[in-house]
Amino acid sequence: MKESKDVFVSKEGNVFPGKTYAERLLHPVFEDQRDYLYREMFAIHRAHMIMLAEERIIEQGDAKRILKGICEVEQEDFSSLAYDPQYEDLFFLIEDRIQKAIGDEIAGNMHIARSRNDMGVAMYRMVLRRHITELIRHAIMLGESLLEQAEEHKNTIVTAYTHTQPAQPTALGHYFLAIYDVLYRDLQRLWAVYKTVNQSPLGAAALSTTGFAINRHRVAELLGFDGLVENSYDAIAGADYLLETAAAIAMLMTNSGRWIQDFLMMATKEFGGIVVADPYVQISSIMPQKRNPVSIEHSRALASSSYAEALAVFHMIHNTPFGDIVDTEDDLQPHLYRSFEKAQRVICLMNAVVRTMKIDKEKLEQRASRNAITITELADVLTRDKGIPLRRAHKLASVIAKECIKEKKELYELSVCEVNALLQITSLSEDEWNAIVSPQVFVERRRVLGGPNVREVERMLEQRYAGLQACEEKLTSSKDKMSEAETMLNELIQQLLQS
Repeated sequence: MKESKDVFVSKEGNVFPGKTYAERLLHPVFEDQRDYLYREMFAIHRAHMIMLAEERIIEQGDAKRILKGICEVEQEDFSSLAYDPQYEDLFFLIEDRIQKAIGDEIAGNMHIARSRNDMGVAMYRMVLRRHITELIRHAIMLGESLLEQAEEHKNTIVTAYTHTQPAQPTALGHYFLAIYDVLYRDLQRLWAVYKTVNQSPLGAAALSTTGFAINRHRVAELLGFDGLVENSYDAIAGADYLLETAAAIAMLMTNSGRWIQDFLMMATKEFGGIVVADPYVQISSIMPQKRNPVSIEHSRALASSSYAEALAVFHMIHNTPFGDIVDTEDDLQPHLYRSFEKAQRVICLMNAVVRTMKIDKEKLEQRASRNAITITELADVLTRDKGIPLRRAHKLASVIAKECIKEKKELYELSVCEVNALLQITSLSEDEWNAIVSPQVFVERRRVLGGPNVREVERMLEQRYAGLQACEEKLTSSKDKMSEAETMLNELIQQLLQS
């Protein structure tokens, strides 16, 4: 139904915010701020006031009154607070509450030497660092589970695949170590992101700092930041901390999705390599014989969803002006929070699957004897022990492989006499041939650095455990630093209030 402009304007109103703007933008942004930024907002209020008092920018008595008002308002329950068009956002609502508690004039001084620009970026960085450390914590747990499986199956011989085809034998522990090594690099990327994110923009104000003699380092210390985004323009304009965060999550989910896909294949009845524990499978509503590995299926889907949320960050920042993008970030940040939340679900689910799954060693080892996958060793033996040039040796090995296909036999089903007749230019002993067709011998001989030989796997395991332990210690240290900063800030507030 057509509506006249006058009728539309009468519904929308003549002053900011218009009805549509409030309902479709300010309302959802307010709820995001309420749900995600509340705690950090008050921490910044408190740290800023302590610094202003220490630098004698405001009188101690005024600082005491302002802090008392901040602490009183902080105790209010805002969890179910609804958007009120009277206030543009949560920031102004909190400001109004504090003003009503202690008076307009004195409350106004709490905003000396700062802006919503540097305050907004600081809140975002504080929330993100919390998400990063939580994801790191769960990734460490998954890493422990992968290393446990690698250690348990360092002698379990399995088929490795290239181009989705049976290629060569390896140790299952070698495979789990490969997954772990990629995860560990993802962990290092998360740590690099943490270092980038955990820098304080506070003191940049709108973009050019302030005429007040503030102490930026002190505020950073009180809030547990590792340092400053020094250039004040960079502090409010630089968005690479968001891009780096999104990229790290996207890489983690992409890398995880690949081996999750492997697990889905290995859990099939036809493959039968792993058995997912009962708490992580569902039974079909109509086919009672089925054990659906839904934990892995959901993980694969969630990994893709987490990646998509992270990718949205790049799209939203692309071509934004090099300046304050706080308003863009209001809509952007929830994508990152959802990306973290889904990534954490993936890591937790797969940790449970990995830690509890059963491996059908017998079936996997039997499969490792099929499809002539030790034939590479024949070429190596012909070159290494018989002096035949490698390319010629490879062609001779190919002759043997084709004979297996022709006769529909496995490699070990050929007798040494048949093999020697096909080779013609040299001969193998019974022992040499038995070693060539053995997946166990194949793996044992791959003792080069990083190979699947059990001693090499054990050496790598020892190093990986040490690296993961260092990661755990770093996480503990980072959390302790933030906790100590919070304790110090609370103690300073109590000292000032009681003075």
